[in-house]
Amino acid sequence: MENVEWFNIIMIIIVAGGGWLCLQNFSLVKRVLIGAPMKTEALQSKSNHLFWLIALPILSADLYSSVAYGPEAGMSELAQLGPDAKWLILPITVAAVLLLAILINSYIMGVLAYPNGGGAYAIARDNFKHSWVAVTASSALLIDYVLTVAVSVSAAVAAIASAYPAVTPYRTTIALICIFVLLLINLRGVAEAAKVLAWPTFFFMACMLALIAFGFFNEFRFGFVQAATPSFGTVPKDLTALLVLKAFSSSCSALTGIETISNSVPIFRNPKQKNAIKTYVALGILEGVTLLGIAYHLYVHGISVHSSNTMLSQLTALIFGNGLIYQLITWSTFVVLILAANSTFNGFSQLAAIVASDGFLPRKLAQRGDRLSYSNGLITLAALAGLLVVFFHAETNALIPLYAIGVFVSFTIAQIGLVRRWGHIKGRHWKVNLAINGIGAVVSAVVALIFAVTKFTGGAWIIIVILPWFAWLSLAISRHYKEVRSQLHIDLALDRPVTHEVTSIVLISGIHRVVNNTLSFAKSIDTNVVAVYVGFDDASIERIQKQWKEWGSPCQLVTLKSQYRSLIGPISSFIRDIQKEKGKDSYIHILMPQFIMKKSWHNLLHNQSALILRTWLFLHKDVVITTVPFHLKK
Repeated sequence: MENVEWFNIIMIIIVAGGGWLCLQNFSLVKRVLIGAPMKTEALQSKSNHLFWLIALPILSADLYSSVAYGPEAGMSELAQLGPDAKWLILPITVAAVLLLAILINSYIMGVLAYPNGGGAYAIARDNFKHSWVAVTASSALLIDYVLTVAVSVSAAVAAIASAYPAVTPYRTTIALICIFVLLLINLRGVAEAAKVLAWPTFFFMACMLALIAFGFFNEFRFGFVQAATPSFGTVPKDLTALLVLKAFSSSCSALTGIETISNSVPIFRNPKQKNAIKTYVALGILEGVTLLGIAYHLYVHGISVHSSNTMLSQLTALIFGNGLIYQLITWSTFVVLILAANSTFNGFSQLAAIVASDGFLPRKLAQRGDRLSYSNGLITLAALAGLLVVFFHAETNALIPLYAIGVFVSFTIAQIGLVRRWGHIKGRHWKVNLAINGIGAVVSAVVALIFAVTKFTGGAWIIIVILPWFAWLSLAISRHYKEVRSQLHIDLALDRPVTHEVTSIVLISGIHRVVNNTLSFAKSIDTNVVAVYVGFDDASIERIQKQWKEWGSPCQLVTLKSQYRSLIGPISSFIRDIQKEKGKDSYIHILMPQFIMKKSWHNLLHNQSALILRTWLFLHKDVVITTVPFHLKK
């Protein structure tokens, strides 16, 4: 334990020292880590958009990686019923795949109708009169994206810790490092991330398909009904409809991430919609085949839920043994869980940018960075996920109850929105489409409700509280932007700039070169200049008055005495007196001398009173503030 504490102390010192060096050489560090800035015109370049086959692993890692735990999550709910319940993995997985097909079909319809991305948010925005519905959809998805990063990274680190117990005390630190590395990769741009991260996901997909294929080969040799194969159709004594629904909802955790492609349509190469649909079709086939194949083999071999050994790991060891192939598949599972977190970086930043453009999130989230990615969104996601990892100590089991509720809320809103759309626009096969989306809405709502009820005490209550609060905050942000627009609006026919009397006040701390520079600037732009000095005793005031006369009294000097050693109080009173004397139609112009250090650490040797005073005036007084810099040479 002592070693862990020393490790954490050393890491804090290294991070603090590294942070200081980075601040000192920010431009260089930024160029090395993130790359050279790119021109805006490069947005139209093919190299900055994804070919659908490369987009498949980049945007689907979250969804596809869930095959590693989706079937097991469902069976974990039924494990208490004993061997007679093992066959239920088949109908539960088939139901999950049918829901997958409905959702993919719905999101393809959404891609066709909303080519600019946005997924459930765009569908809700267009089909519901009240904006709170769309905001709820976006809030649910954004929260789920943050949880996805935290859960995926924590799960990957936990898997590594299971194989190497010595890593266990450092899981939180390792998880934070993983998030930071993913952030850097994504800040370099979509194309850069694709080059690095596409191939490990392809390898994991190949491993899963090979596992299924060799599983069938094994069954051709030893029979499709083996000694370990449980009986089919036996109804366990304590089985209830609620327990079946609970197992189904848990297995539906394998469907999280399905919306990432629809949120990321803008990053596809042209034709964007066609390529996004190709990616959805390929992903649906791969996900469906993998889920059904793995579930079938788990049933045939009678594999049970085990707390220290996943069902996928047991199946892999049974088919391939514990040799090299087992190790490759195990490590590819670790890697793809990390990459599952990466796929959400694209989805979160794209969705946040769309929502911010509509005024429901801070505008900064819609601004592109040097590498044309939505860097503020990426940094926000990494920071929030990092806080979750720290707060829950990278414990996957503590985070899982928070997971998937949000995404099924957004699924439900998207399905209902499409039902409303078909009811309005009709079109070919609209009744079939309406029926499909109607079924999807009901099933998604049921899954979300089951999640909320069955996992409420396990932590789901946090999401149930945070989701409406986040939606309310988004609406509050929108109201703020509208109020600002209203207050800034002018009538072009009536409102014109007019001339007002200006009183320029130069705040001085003595008579020196910096003050000389500031007064020279003030007298160059205005004739009504007043110098103001605040003294803490009579001696200092008399000294400045004497020096001022010796200097030739370049302008009127006003001296103020501060009995409580405060600059703010006397200056505030003086400004108030000027405003009363001159009237509301006049301007007060505060000029503040500021000498700039050659070396940043020199700032620690000075009291920065000008900075404090400028900040207070900016927040409390309706005055114009100008800082006149003077750069020191040494």
